[in-house]
Amino acid sequence: MSRWATRLGEWDIRYRWLIIVMTLVFVALAASGGKYLKFTNNYRIFFSSDNPELQAFDALEKRYSKNDQVLFILEPKNGNVFTPEVLTAVEELTEQAWQIPYSSRIDSLSNFQHTQAEEDDLVIADLYENGATLDEAEIARIRNIALNEPLLVNRIVSPSGHVTAVAATILLPGEEPNKELPEVVSFVRKLAKQTEEAHPSVKVHLTGIVMMNNAFNESSREDMEKLVPISFAMMVLMLLFLTRTVVGTLLTVVVILFSIVTAMGLGGYLGFPLSPPSASAPTMILTMAIANSVHIIITFLHILHDGKEKFEAIRESIRLNLQPVFIASLTTCIGFLSMNFSDAPPFRHLGNFVAMGVAIAFVLSVTFLPSMLSLLPARTRKSGDHRDRLMIGLGEFVVRNRSVLLWSMSVLTIGLALMIPKNELNDVFIHYFDKSVPFRADTDFMVENLTGIYILDYSLESGEPGGINDPGYLKDVEAFAQWYRQQPETLHVNTITDIIKRLNKNMHGDDPAYYRLPKERDLTAQYLLLYEMSLPQGLDLNNQIDVEKSATRFIATFKTLSSNQVIEMDQRAYDWLKANTSHIDLTQNPGSGPSKMFAHIGKRNIKSMLIGTTLALILISFILMIAFRSIKIGLTSLIPNLVPAAMGFGLWGLMVGQVGLALSVVTGMTLGIVVDDTVHFLSKYLRARREKDMDAQQAVVYAFNTVGRALAITSFVLMTGFLILSLSTFELNSGMGLLTAIIIGFALLADFFLLPPLLMKLEERKYA
Repeated sequence: MSRWATRLGEWDIRYRWLIIVMTLVFVALAASGGKYLKFTNNYRIFFSSDNPELQAFDALEKRYSKNDQVLFILEPKNGNVFTPEVLTAVEELTEQAWQIPYSSRIDSLSNFQHTQAEEDDLVIADLYENGATLDEAEIARIRNIALNEPLLVNRIVSPSGHVTAVAATILLPGEEPNKELPEVVSFVRKLAKQTEEAHPSVKVHLTGIVMMNNAFNESSREDMEKLVPISFAMMVLMLLFLTRTVVGTLLTVVVILFSIVTAMGLGGYLGFPLSPPSASAPTMILTMAIANSVHIIITFLHILHDGKEKFEAIRESIRLNLQPVFIASLTTCIGFLSMNFSDAPPFRHLGNFVAMGVAIAFVLSVTFLPSMLSLLPARTRKSGDHRDRLMIGLGEFVVRNRSVLLWSMSVLTIGLALMIPKNELNDVFIHYFDKSVPFRADTDFMVENLTGIYILDYSLESGEPGGINDPGYLKDVEAFAQWYRQQPETLHVNTITDIIKRLNKNMHGDDPAYYRLPKERDLTAQYLLLYEMSLPQGLDLNNQIDVEKSATRFIATFKTLSSNQVIEMDQRAYDWLKANTSHIDLTQNPGSGPSKMFAHIGKRNIKSMLIGTTLALILISFILMIAFRSIKIGLTSLIPNLVPAAMGFGLWGLMVGQVGLALSVVTGMTLGIVVDDTVHFLSKYLRARREKDMDAQQAVVYAFNTVGRALAITSFVLMTGFLILSLSTFELNSGMGLLTAIIIGFALLADFFLLPPLLMKLEERKYA
């Protein structure tokens, strides 16, 4: 590659104007694809089309109806829902909520379809009307009904009556998702504000799946608007401080900007959407693009200080850096491209965005950057001693203490690696959002005071048309409901059997003794027919009973659970159904829903990423062996490349102890990054050995002198960039950023204090 590097350096100078113009044209054309970038606003983006949990949930929603809701949680300041003012607020909000765009159903205390017997008639009506005119006796009656109705308690009203909800079911057409969701959220927020202004004693919290989708959207935008400028500012300041060159810093910033806009534009042409994970791509590209430019500029300045003229310094910098920069960029791209094995599409998009950015940054750093350097003034400053005294001192320290360092680093590595099992594969998808995010705060309030957002959604099959009227089937469904209510995790169970029992009681003169399931199939069918014919439009049972009346929808709502707890709960319920029911068709597990989908995605993603990371490691190993022309050196390089991830996850096990969806991609993502330092150190070490005929100890000091500072600078810059990402309000990004920064820090530690002693140990006999 040395011959190609020499030619490239010549071309960069000879054709500099052509290179600059072609770069500007290419960047402009590629960046124009940015107009096709769109923010996604649906949690389903995390699941591929062949995800079995998503397919099961889609099938359930097609059979019944979508259950995407906005929940208005009304919190009276006096802690009592059952007052004329609060009941009026509920009633007004219920009526106004029908005006929410794409709303299909509104459920609240005021429009709950209460049934009662009047002589031989069944009366079905709203629980109350004209809340402001209700007297104490009427309010007491409403309170008694509400707090004893299983369909309402822990779903629409809290058991103590201190909080209530208005639930709006939203059916988005999906034709223009980037317009439809913001339209709904904007209307909902205005409605909540109007309610608070009209009723100052009531505070309104907003949650539900619709608000969660919007939180994904807003988190993506906030990360791009907040973190990218912070990253840029920090990178510029660090580069100025560490390189002490204004020209070099400005050119690096230009390379970074060009890399970002080009990669994002190409992603737009390829149809990649922006989601919270992929929205962090600019910050990552910014961080990754710095390394190549820093190595070339640092070497360029080093050669100038050696007394060489500008053009010669450019050529020599390209000659010395082309191979390590190319290998480092290639391995980084491979690491990020391994994210295409992820089961979660947003991480595939992130990997592809960053891989393109890194590839573009490499091309620009070895073409555009040198061409620009050749045009700008640069003084030759020959000095008596241009050596990097700090790095030489560090290198000599490593040589003197090589045995101690080898053993101490080995003990530290093994010690931290033994902590890896302390990590539990787990996720709490509500905790994807920081507590400062309104959706998270309002959802936490709802969970603590009313109901949960974690559900398991079932379609309980009878196996025949009209089979839901079969007494045996209903008995099984009722038994399942009672079992679920006894589980400590359960907050609420929504089942058709509660309606049927109430109807049976009503049709027997409201005699409490008849609050049970009818024993005759025809009687159940008649009750349901009479009930459905009496319901107002928008409050029918289509969301609970399928068209053929062969299955019913059963929803269990829980406290906030981890992914492991959701999986365990789902399996426990399925095992109970198999052991205790005979009239429910269980050809497959009927449980589904977003909670189950998120619970499984982490485990599935780790399995798929293990394959991707293994293949990336094998490919990178072959590349290093070929590049270094040594199987021994190539295999040796694997140690400092694998050690950082082991140390990082070990420390994470001590600090946090949970690995979820985002962290499952970190090993593959960081594999290519940590190789960078190893490649640059080994390239200089081998140059000293092969070109300058130094022994192993001298070569180590030479490597520290020539590349040590650049490695330190790029590592600190990378760590800073990923630590800035840890400021994200989206936990998947913040956790990924923090762990990546930790691993990069360990990579520098391994390349400075483990790799050199290891090299000297392997070659001590030859160079004794």
